[in-house]
Amino acid sequence: MPFVTTADGTELFYKDWGPKDATPIFFHHGWPLSADDWDIQMMYFLGKGYRVIAYDRRGHGRSTQTDTGNEMDTYAADVAVVTDHLDLKGAIHVGHSTGGGECIHYVARAKPGRVAKAVLIGAVPPIMVKSDSNPGGTPIEVFDDIRQQTAFNHAQFYIDLPTGPFYSFNRPGAKIVQGVIDNWWRQGMMGGIKAHVDCVKAFSETDFTEDLKSVDVPVLLMHGTDDQIVPIADAALIGINLLKHGTLKTYEGFPHGMATTHADVINPDLLAFIEA
Repeated sequence: MPFVTTADGTELFYKDWGPKDATPIFFHHGWPLSADDWDIQMMYFLGKGYRVIAYDRRGHGRSTQTDTGNEMDTYAADVAVVTDHLDLKGAIHVGHSTGGGECIHYVARAKPGRVAKAVLIGAVPPIMVKSDSNPGGTPIEVFDDIRQQTAFNHAQFYIDLPTGPFYSFNRPGAKIVQGVIDNWWRQGMMGGIKAHVDCVKAFSETDFTEDLKSVDVPVLLMHGTDDQIVPIADAALIGINLLKHGTLKTYEGFPHGMATTHADVINPDLLAFIEA
């Protein structure tokens, strides 16, 4: 399996499929998942002739179960290690949820010529946690509970999240797909529990405001109106006003995990933005 090693000895697993001279699309996964969460998108864009890359964030999936470096600055630096190793130029970076934060944090710091466009799907920027400056945010107690459940009850918690709010399977009349729930649990259980606990602070308390303001490439924000994990009102509806070259596309009734449950809608919209 392909790995690249960072300066602190962390081994990062990655997938790299398709023609090496084709336009590269780099996918950033959400918490506490892995590169596998993008398999539907990778197969779709591979079929369209693109080069597709996804990696397992440190502490997630098949990468090293690190007890340090589980914060956004290091995540972005790790992405740079992978993109430098693969010498990606003019790439489109696509991030979901926590991966959207990682994506914009990297894009804001990327070397010239590395990034052509970015897409944030149900993403955490500009900042999730509630504060005096972000009164519409999610209370810190919610994230404290996520940390507690992750640290001491994760085998069950990683069933409860996808069964409930992640895919909006808790809504009346929802069509529950057991395989999707099981795959979420499988990915989560592959990772390192210390890294997963640390990552809660990274995705909830990192302020991406300056990253959004500084990015000078086209950015597409895609967000479902029934996102129960990252509510749209405190995310994409604020973030769009911070971008220089931003486009907002909302999806009525779609859940946080809409790239999986509604891939038939999301994938063509991604393609249209990439090829515009």
